[in-house]
Amino acid sequence: MGSRLFKTKAGFSVAAIAVAACLAGCKKEPRRADPPVAKIEGESIAFPEGAPQQSSLKIETAEPRALAISHLTGRLYWNEETTVRVFTPVAGRVTGVLVDLGESVVRGCALAEIDSPDFSQALANARTAAGNLAMADKAFNRAKQLLEHGAAAQKDVEAAEAGYIAAKAEKARAEQVLANYGGSLDGTNTFYLLRSPLAGQVVEKNINPGQELRSDLMLANAPNLFVPVFVVSDPSILWLQLDVSEVDLPTLQPDQELRVHCQAFPNKVFQGKVGKIGATMDPSTRTLKVRGIVLNPEKVLRAEMYVTVDVVRQAAELGQAGVEIPAKAIFMKGENSFLFLEVARGRYQRRRVTVGTEQEGKVPVLEGVAAGERVVTEGALLLQALLEGDNS
Repeated sequence: MGSRLFKTKAGFSVAAIAVAACLAGCKKEPRRADPPVAKIEGESIAFPEGAPQQSSLKIETAEPRALAISHLTGRLYWNEETTVRVFTPVAGRVTGVLVDLGESVVRGCALAEIDSPDFSQALANARTAAGNLAMADKAFNRAKQLLEHGAAAQKDVEAAEAGYIAAKAEKARAEQVLANYGGSLDGTNTFYLLRSPLAGQVVEKNINPGQELRSDLMLANAPNLFVPVFVVSDPSILWLQLDVSEVDLPTLQPDQELRVHCQAFPNKVFQGKVGKIGATMDPSTRTLKVRGIVLNPEKVLRAEMYVTVDVVRQAAELGQAGVEIPAKAIFMKGENSFLFLEVARGRYQRRRVTVGTEQEGKVPVLEGVAAGERVVTEGALLLQALLEGDNS
């Protein structure tokens, strides 16, 4: 009896525990509240207090650009106003090279000596013309004297005069041809001296003793096909070519300050200014060519160097420089650039902006954002997806 009572009590206890566990498992959990819903109004999106999406957003204040600078790349080349590419006007064999690369020369300085049949022929023609003129002059004077004494006819004098005039013209022509070659009747050198038309420095030399030269290579309209014998330039002032995009064009003005940097001299800043701004866009690259002037007083810069250029706007225009924000805040829709601004707590507005060229993770915003406005720098694509999802 006692044993069965124990079993009954034990069984009751086990059953009670099972029922309690079942009741505990069947108890309903409290219903969770739905997440707050974003409200879309046109270009704006607003989140209620406590919306979890806001934890994915990062907001930064748009700061004015410290310097109104457009960062561009460019290529240096010789100043064409102080550069001459020297070709030989005569054919012949080089007998001597009189200057070396890097030497300074004055205008008219002899660069090379050439044994040229063309020059020898021009010299001979000029000397022959001078002799013919002297003979024609004597014949004319003799005919006039004979006419005075009745020993010659008038037609003989006129014929002698015509011969004299023709000989004088031929002498002038032959001397001019010789002068174009840099020679004269007073010179004693029978070799042609190739001279520099400008003062400057020999920056390129493509000539060697014994080399055969041809005059038909002197084609000024095709310098890319034929290499000049010498290039003489003033390297203290170089020209700079910039390929400027459409969005950077409003920041450029003639005589604007340039700061030029190159990899060869990373700690140096070379000064320059904007020269000419092209009138036509390149249809393939959609860029505009701008020519600048770079000061190179130490003559360390070289033509065909690639450089980085900071175009500095005038101090009076710093207020129009716009702001600079992280590039990841910008997103594209079609061909236009957009970002989101925090216009109130939990409220964000999409805005179309005009941007410049990205540099080191930053992008200048020229229109659409004022200094002090709060920009969504992380999570802009989330806001865009919510906005577009509602509008689709």
